[in-house]
Amino acid sequence: MTIDSSPHTPSKYGLSLVSDVTSETDDGPELTGSGLLAEKNRRLGRLDDLRARGIEPYPYRFDRTHTLREVRSEWGSLEAGTETESHVEVAGRIMLLREQGKLIFATVRDRSDEIQLFISKAVVGDEAFADISTLDLGDWVGVSGTVMTTRKGELSVKVANLSLLSKAVRPLPNKWKGLTDTDTRFRQRYTDLIVNEEARRAFEVRHAVISSFRRTLAGKDFIEVETPVLHVEAGGAHARPFVTHHNSLDMQLYLRIALELHLKRLIVGGMERVYEIGRVFRNEGISTRHNPEFTMMELYQAFGDYSEVMAIAEELIVQAARDAIGTTVVDIADTEGNLHTVDLAEPWRRARMIDLVEEKTGVAVHPSQSVDQLRKVAEDNGVRYDKHWGPGKLIEEIFEATAESSLIRPTFVTGHPVEISPLARTDRNDPFLTERFELFVGARELANGYSELNDPVEQRARFMEEQAAKEAGDAERGTVDEDYLRALEFGLPPTGGLGIGMDRVAMLLAGVHSIKEVILFPTLRPEVF
Repeated sequence: MTIDSSPHTPSKYGLSLVSDVTSETDDGPELTGSGLLAEKNRRLGRLDDLRARGIEPYPYRFDRTHTLREVRSEWGSLEAGTETESHVEVAGRIMLLREQGKLIFATVRDRSDEIQLFISKAVVGDEAFADISTLDLGDWVGVSGTVMTTRKGELSVKVANLSLLSKAVRPLPNKWKGLTDTDTRFRQRYTDLIVNEEARRAFEVRHAVISSFRRTLAGKDFIEVETPVLHVEAGGAHARPFVTHHNSLDMQLYLRIALELHLKRLIVGGMERVYEIGRVFRNEGISTRHNPEFTMMELYQAFGDYSEVMAIAEELIVQAARDAIGTTVVDIADTEGNLHTVDLAEPWRRARMIDLVEEKTGVAVHPSQSVDQLRKVAEDNGVRYDKHWGPGKLIEEIFEATAESSLIRPTFVTGHPVEISPLARTDRNDPFLTERFELFVGARELANGYSELNDPVEQRARFMEEQAAKEAGDAERGTVDEDYLRALEFGLPPTGGLGIGMDRVAMLLAGVHSIKEVILFPTLRPEVF
C-alpha cells in the first residue's frame, strides 16, 4: 500500500545523510543508552501512527519486475536528462535520503546494486510526498515508476508510488566509518553486510569459489553426495571432536571432523568419483586461520593416485580464481605482512617435507633416524616436543617451525612420514614415507591429499597405532573404526583423495587475513546483554 500523508513534522533522521543519524565509535553507534532508546521510541511511534491510519508497515510481499542491477544493465547507457516511458517495480533498503524543496532524492540498495529514486511532489502529490519525507535510513521500500536520468546523468527511477516494506526500528551505523569494532562486525554480521561493501564482496567471492568447484567437478563426472554429520567414530583427521549424545539410542556420537571415511565407503560401493562440500567440526583453538566449524571439500577418485588429485587441486583453485575475481594474479601476504604478487596459473612447486626441513636447517632428516637424533635437531631449532612423539611427528613439528612460514607461493609439500599419515599409502620408493601432500599458499595449509591406503590388514595396524597413541594421552588421535575396516575388506580400488579448506581458498582470493571474514557467522564468545 502506498504511504499516505503524515500529520507530524518530518524528523531530521529521515532527511539527512547517515552520518547525521549515528556516529560510530569502537563500542558501536554513538546512539547508545537514552539516545538510542529515544530514537527507537520515535520510530516505534511512527509504526503506531501508520497502523492507526490503517497502513501495514510490514506487508506480506512485493512483486518487483527488475533487480537494480537489471535496471542498470538495461538503461545504464541513457544520456543525461533522458526520461523514458519504461515502467519498473523495484525494491531496496534506503541508504541515503535528502530533501531539496519539492524534490526528494533517495538511494536504495538491493542485493545486486544501488540506484537513485527521484521523488517529485508534483508527481506523487502533497500527502504522499510528506509521508515519504518521514522515512528513515534503513527502511525497506518498494517503488513503482519510470526510468530516467537526471541532468547530471544519474540513472534514477522517477517514483509514481512508494510502499514501505519494512520499518527499521534501529538506526544504521555511520555510513563512512561502518562498524569499526571487529567483534561487533562479526557478531552483528547482518549490520556489517548493510554498511560494509568489502564484507559483501568477500562473500560474493566465497559463493563464486564454491560454484566454480561444483562446475569443474561436474565436468569431470564427479557425483556430489551427502554423508552423516553425526559419527560413531571420530576419524579421518587428527583433531579433537565435539561430543554429543543421542537420547533415543542412548549413545555417544561425535560431530564429524572430516568427510573422508564415509566417502571412501562409497568408492568401495562402486561410485568411483564422489565429492562433498560440507561443514566439519573440530574442538580446538580459534585464530585468524581456525574456526571450530568450517567448510571442507573432499573428493575421491578410483583408479588414480596422489599425483592425479594434486593436478585436480591446482586446476580447481586456478579456475576458481578466474571465476571469482576474474584473474589468476593475487597478492599474498607473508607472515610479516609483506605482499607478494603471485600468478596462480604458473606451475606449482612440489617438494618433500624432509627436503624443505634440510633447506632451512642444513641438516638431513628422515623418519628412519632415531628419536634421539631428531630430538637434537628439534632442540637446535627451538622446537619443543613431547616424549611420546616418534620420528615422524618430530619431523612434522620441525617442518612447521622452520619451513612452513616461507611457503608463500603455492607449494605441494609431499612425502609425509607414515606415523602422521594413518590413512595414506606408503611411498612406493620409501617405506618410511607416504604418498601424501599438503598444499601451502601464503604459509597456510589449503589442501591435503594422498594415495589412499586400501590394504585392510595394514589399515588395521595403523588404526591400532592411533588407538595406542590416543590412550597414551594424544587426544587428537583416532580409534579403530571396525565398520570402515569391514568396508575395506570388500575391496577399495586404487584411489586418490583430496581435501580442500574452502574458507581458506575464499580468504586467498578475497584478499582477507582472517577466516572470520569469509564465515558469515563465526564462533564467538557469548555476548553479555
